[in-house]
Amino acid sequence: MSVSKSGVVLVVDDEPMLLEIVKRALSDEFEVVAAVNGETALEMAAEYLPDTIILDIRMPDMNGYEACRKLKLSPITRNIPVIFLTGMQEDDEKAHGLALGAVDYITKPVNLALMKARVRNHIDLKRRSDHLAELVYEHTRELIRTKDATIKSLGSIAECRDPGGGGHIRRTQQYMRRLAQRLVEKGEYTPPLDEDLIDQFCKSAPLHDLGNIGVPDHILRGKDRLTTEEHDAMKTHTTLGLEAMAEAESRLGPGSFLRYAREIAATHHERWDGSGYPGGLAGEQIPLCGRLMAIADVYDALISRRVYKPPVPHSTAVRILSEGRGTAFDPIMLDAFLDVQEDFRSIALKYCDLEEELSALGQ
Repeated sequence: MSVSKSGVVLVVDDEPMLLEIVKRALSDEFEVVAAVNGETALEMAAEYLPDTIILDIRMPDMNGYEACRKLKLSPITRNIPVIFLTGMQEDDEKAHGLALGAVDYITKPVNLALMKARVRNHIDLKRRSDHLAELVYEHTRELIRTKDATIKSLGSIAECRDPGGGGHIRRTQQYMRRLAQRLVEKGEYTPPLDEDLIDQFCKSAPLHDLGNIGVPDHILRGKDRLTTEEHDAMKTHTTLGLEAMAEAESRLGPGSFLRYAREIAATHHERWDGSGYPGGLAGEQIPLCGRLMAIADVYDALISRRVYKPPVPHSTAVRILSEGRGTAFDPIMLDAFLDVQEDFRSIALKYCDLEEELSALGQ
C-alpha cells in the first residue's frame, strides 16, 4: 500500500459502525486499515506495520489485552504504539492495559477530535524515538568499526614480530573460535560462553603475542635454543603485552574492548596446575580466554617450524596436548579439543606457511 498521508493507523473493533465512524474521522490525515477481531489484527499489523494501532478491549474470541500481549511479544510489531479503545472507566483496568505495553486509552463514546490529536501525538513520538534509535545504532556501528580497526592495526604490528610467520596469528584465532564453539555445543562454561563472547575473544586473539614488540631480535629470532636467561627474557612478552594493554585500557576507561586482549596476552602461558607464568595462576583463576589460547598456542607451536625445531606431525601434537590434560590444560577444554582435533588440522592446512608443515600435518 502506498502511504502518502501522515501515517498508517490500524483500527480494531468488532462493531462495524464504530469502525466506519473512526475511519471517516481519521482518513483525511491518515491511511486507515481496519480489522474486526484480534486474529485479523495481528496479521494486518505484521503486514502493514502501522504507525499506531487503536485496539478495542472487549472483543469475542481474543480480547484487546490478549491481542496487545501478542503484539508486544513479536519483534516485528512490539514497537508499534497501541491505544486502547474502551467503555470502561476503572483505573485498575487501565493500569493493566498500560502494563501490557499500551501507550494510551480512548474511552467511549469517542471524542473524534481528541482521538485524532492523540493518534497524531503518538505517531510523532514514535518517529522521534525511531530516529533516536537509528542515531544510536549508527553511533554504535561506528564504535564497533573503530574498535575492530584498532585491534587489526595492533594485530598487524604483532604479526610483523611473529617469528613463526603470519599464519600463526590467523590459525590461533580460528582454533580458539572452534574450540570455544565446541564447548558451547557440549554445554560447558555456558554461561558465560556464547557467540557474542566468542566473537570478542577471537577479535582479541591476534594480540596475544603483542608483547613480542619488546623482546630483542636476537632472542625472538635466534637460531639456537634459548639459554635460561634468554628464556626468562622471552617470558616477559606476557607482562609487556599486559602492560601495553593495561595502559591503553586506563585511557579508554572501564569496560574497554581491550579487556580480553589484555587477559589473553597476560595468561596464555599460565598452566592449569599453577606452574605457568607470569602469575602462577591455577585452575579457574586463569580467565577462559587465556585457557582457550593456551591450547591453541601450544598446538600451533608444535605443528609449526621454528628455527630450533622442525614441525611435529598432527598426531604427535595431539598426543602431547593429551598428556597435559589437568596439568598444563583445563581438562574440560582439552576434552573439547580432542573432539575437534580434525578441525584444528583443517585450519592449520588452510593457513599453512611452509611445505614442510603441510607435509607434517598429513601424519
